[in-house]
Amino acid sequence: MLTMALALVFVMGNVNRAARFAQAGAVLQALGWVLLLLSSRAAPGSSLDFAMSTLSMGCISGGLACNAAAFELWCGRGAPNRVPALLAIAMTAGYGAGFSHYAFRVGWANGLLALQMALMVVGLARRAVVPVGRWRWLLAGGLAVQALFTAWRGVLGAFFTEQFPTFMTPHPVNLAFAMVANVTTVAGLVGILLAHRDEAARSLERLATIDGLTGVLNRRAWLLQADTELANSIRHGSPLAVLMIDIDYFKQINDSRGHEAGDRALQCFAAVLKNACRSGDIVCRYGGEEFCVLLLRADEEAVQAFDRRIRIHLQDAAMPELGHALGYSGGMALRAPDEVRMAGLLRRADAALYRAKAMGRARTIDAGRAPVELS
Repeated sequence: MLTMALALVFVMGNVNRAARFAQAGAVLQALGWVLLLLSSRAAPGSSLDFAMSTLSMGCISGGLACNAAAFELWCGRGAPNRVPALLAIAMTAGYGAGFSHYAFRVGWANGLLALQMALMVVGLARRAVVPVGRWRWLLAGGLAVQALFTAWRGVLGAFFTEQFPTFMTPHPVNLAFAMVANVTTVAGLVGILLAHRDEAARSLERLATIDGLTGVLNRRAWLLQADTELANSIRHGSPLAVLMIDIDYFKQINDSRGHEAGDRALQCFAAVLKNACRSGDIVCRYGGEEFCVLLLRADEEAVQAFDRRIRIHLQDAAMPELGHALGYSGGMALRAPDEVRMAGLLRRADAALYRAKAMGRARTIDAGRAPVELS
């Protein structure tokens, strides 16, 4: 456990919230086992024995709660289950209150530790929100076996105390527990490192597809998804539209208010776009102050409604958040029946956008019509 704690702290490097929970879990469990073994050196029932034993149980149980939180986060669940942490508090308090009764404290501690492990197994077995590797089954299997032997130790200590009078009693169940604990410690270290690697891979994938400033897709990722949706549109005969958008007078914002104000304007605009989108619509930062939206199953009327939503939301959001108004010019293009390439749609939408800018900005032009503003 000490080796595992040192490895996780010094090998992982710069870590996120889940990895910090895992590191804390390893450190707490290592400290707990050290205290538990040292407590056997103290006089049985002494205040030193009581202090070290109770603190050791709190550390071990708290370490399991930290690991449970790490696994929940690595499975993509934003809010970890609080039950393992509450069990850690209850177990430590109950252990301390019933310390003078050996059968109770052994049954109580092992029973609640086994319950914590079982809850972790259930959490790992639940459907993950993000793609995860096989590490969770490695952890779930090890924890399930360890929970079984931990519960068995609790039953021995509570109801068959004469067969299990001390922590170091060489009972077959206790020996099996020791062997399993060693194996699951190694498996746990491997599982945690694999989970951390998965998280790092997902972070790299996000960096490759998401625009770091605005949080929407970057151009490359958007084009890949757009090609897929275009093929689906052709296959099912459903309408599809592209809306190209350019923030009006963005250079003036940078020049007069500074680049930080320009960044805030881009972030505000991206947030408005995402809030105005329907389910399935895809937004990207196409480049600089230019954004592009792919509207699925959208006819001309749907694009016009979307354009109106953006302008209304932008009017409501820009002044409170930025301290100045923010407008845009847009060009829209609907997929023609014979159109099979996204490049053609983008070219027509881009031409309509430049017409909107040439006509005085603050309007959206339909590429398939004469120069008549939509809004």
